[in-house]
Amino acid sequence: MKRLVLFAAVVLSAAALMGCSLNDRPEQSVTTTADSVENPAESAAQTSSGDETSPSETVPQETPTSDIAPEETSPSETAQSAELTKDDALNIALENAGVGADEIYNLKNERDEEGGIPIFDIEFETDYGDYNFEIAISSAKIIGADYEVDEEWLMTLDKNEISAEDAKNIVCEKVPGASAEDVYVREEGQRYEGELYFDGIKYEFEIDPNTGRIFDWNADLRE
Repeated sequence: MKRLVLFAAVVLSAAALMGCSLNDRPEQSVTTTADSVENPAESAAQTSSGDETSPSETVPQETPTSDIAPEETSPSETAQSAELTKDDALNIALENAGVGADEIYNLKNERDEEGGIPIFDIEFETDYGDYNFEIAISSAKIIGADYEVDEEWLMTLDKNEISAEDAKNIVCEKVPGASAEDVYVREEGQRYEGELYFDGIKYEFEIDPNTGRIFDWNADLRE
């Protein structure tokens, strides 16, 4: 009898222990599962904060630059954009005469007046001729010119024979806006002689047909 009572007690004790064990397992499983699940809001916040770039880390974008070179302008065009200076006037005279700045000496460049027009009166010499120009200060226009080149010097130049039509075009290059139809040219021995009346100025010239060089040039304001 005592054995049966003892056996029953053992069985009940074992059953009680098994029940406690079963009750404890779900709580542990739930706790583990809850701890292992990430908070979506926190995860998103962490991802967002990791992708943000601070202002100091922002890479500046390069501004494209233009590769177009500025257009070149002649001395007369540059002078008209501002008040004409002595240097501007001299450059205009040299360009028109086809003379280099390193070729001239005995330069005179002074303010003067011609027919009520303020001008720069420019004179200079070269080894092959003397030059004189009158350039209006307000318009940078050549309103007077007179020069003559040594004909013996012409004989030292390379030959570049030209026609009467070529002579007309050479004159037009020295008088902006003039047309070859307005230039009168005649052949006189070993030279071309002619004249042009344009924009209130009378031009007279002599051109060497063997070199295409103007060796006598005169411009006189007639207004």
